[in-house]
Amino acid sequence: MNETLGGGIMVTRSMLPPLEEYVDYLKLIWQSHHLTNSGPLSLELEKRLKEFLGCDELSFVSNGTIALQLALKALDVRGEVITSPFSYVATTSAILWENCSPVFVDVRPQDLTIDPKQIAAAITPRTSAILATHVYGFPCELEAIARLARQYKLKVIYDAAHTFGCRVDGRHLATYGDISCLSFHATKVFHTAEGGAVVINGDPPVAERVRLMRSFGHSSDDHRCVGINGKNSELHAAMGLCNLPRVPAALAMRQRLHAHYVQLLAGSAVKVLHSAHPNLDYNYAYFPVLLPDGAAVARTLAILAAKNIHPRRYFFPSINQIPYIQGGACPVSERAAQSVLCLPLSDLVSAEVQETVATAILQATRY
Repeated sequence: MNETLGGGIMVTRSMLPPLEEYVDYLKLIWQSHHLTNSGPLSLELEKRLKEFLGCDELSFVSNGTIALQLALKALDVRGEVITSPFSYVATTSAILWENCSPVFVDVRPQDLTIDPKQIAAAITPRTSAILATHVYGFPCELEAIARLARQYKLKVIYDAAHTFGCRVDGRHLATYGDISCLSFHATKVFHTAEGGAVVINGDPPVAERVRLMRSFGHSSDDHRCVGINGKNSELHAAMGLCNLPRVPAALAMRQRLHAHYVQLLAGSAVKVLHSAHPNLDYNYAYFPVLLPDGAAVARTLAILAAKNIHPRRYFFPSINQIPYIQGGACPVSERAAQSVLCLPLSDLVSAEVQETVATAILQATRY
């Protein structure tokens, strides 16, 4: 999904450190024989992530989906959860997995984040939480959502999988809400091959519940609650320790590619999505565009597939239209899912590749 395919260009490519640097960490693991269960590398990665994000409480977990499930469970979320139809399916799957009911409200056309005005209209006596996604790293309406949460006594969980390196007013996006959930999947700006984190904001007892729940609900022989195995390994922590110092260079590379795409597509029928937030330090994790319609997307994909270049329809379909989920109508999300395309961003993407991608899009949108 994210690597080269037969020498082709995919939508992204995993950042890998020099092999010898990773091997140095492996040697430490071999010496200690400590492979999992909060080993020294996992604890060191948690410490460095807390410093990077500016947060007090963080648990390194096995993936971003487990992070969402732990957040819902640790906050004792029940009943209805208001959420976005424009996200990766894991956001809604976690709600369903925890036996809660997702209630979809539509998104804002300018940045495809959840619409606070529609959240207010969807709140019922059964609503217990809002689970919102910072789509492509674009911030949700943080203050409006916080006001609604205070007014109706709701928990706020953010799917912050796309936000690593994003800051609003100098504050990392993962430090908003009751809990924010990060993904460290191999496709992300910062990754541990597989992994994620639960960032708990201002509630030490909840942070303790997350730590217990990710490790079967017990500490040594003290069994305190129901839990799962959400821990991550020393091997994954080692990858994270190698990659974390490389994040600034990765963001700078993506920013350069982003600027060139904007230049190439200027004046076309293509809408380049961006956040209008005035004080956002963005991570340029994705380059999402909206084409005129699904037919233009299909033509673009066909032209580029012949050149072994593979953008991605991300997200498609709108989650409320997935057969086993079936939410109500969300026309903005549904239209966006039909016409969205994320263009390749990685160290393999040269200016020549970008020009090829832009030419294909311009050709496909001239019909």
